[in-house]
Amino acid sequence: MALTRNEGRRRRGMGSMGLKLASLALGLGFALSAVIHTEVATAAGVSQHGLKAKMNYCEVCHGIDARGFVGYYPVPRLAGQQVEYIENELKGFVERKRENKVSPEKTNVMFNVGHVLSPEMIKALATSFHELNPKPVGGAPKDLVAAGQKIFEGGIPSAKVPACASCHGAHAKGNGPIPRLAGQIYPYVVTQLTNWGKERAETNSSIMAPIAHKLTDSEIHAVAAYVSYLQ
Repeated sequence: MALTRNEGRRRRGMGSMGLKLASLALGLGFALSAVIHTEVATAAGVSQHGLKAKMNYCEVCHGIDARGFVGYYPVPRLAGQQVEYIENELKGFVERKRENKVSPEKTNVMFNVGHVLSPEMIKALATSFHELNPKPVGGAPKDLVAAGQKIFEGGIPSAKVPACASCHGAHAKGNGPIPRLAGQIYPYVVTQLTNWGKERAETNSSIMAPIAHKLTDSEIHAVAAYVSYLQ
């Protein structure tokens, strides 16, 4: 049966209205999804915008992609570092368990950075830095690398120095609270091993102190050179 002109217009109008309602429902669905996502991020205490801002702030000192930076002070690489280790170190600065007796200003800088961070932000930062894997800065004397590799892999039996790899892993990637050394900047490792107990007077000092104190200056430089080139 043929439709009247008015009936045809009415049905076309209903079809158009249906499309508009469907579009409105779809739009509301996307909006609700965005609100829920934002609420979840807020509930976790960390937003992507806030995390990115904090990472950018850290990279001012720790270098692009957190590769480390060699300046007035050697600033360590955070890229690829173990999540648990970063968390522990930040907490150590905040709780004054990690004190730099040689340069107290370094401790103060990290205290000021760390004490305003929520546990959730610390976790997010540690995870984000762990996921980075830029090339090492390098720059260490390459003629020391072979000697450093020998110490790292086999230790120094005559001095009762164990192989670094026995704790830090065959590829120096670390594990949990044991830090990654691969790609760490050369002067930073030299400074830490040379001044252990002064530069790093914190809870894990008792583990490394006896080892660091048995290393000669040349052995320290060799180990530091070797790990600095590891990817």
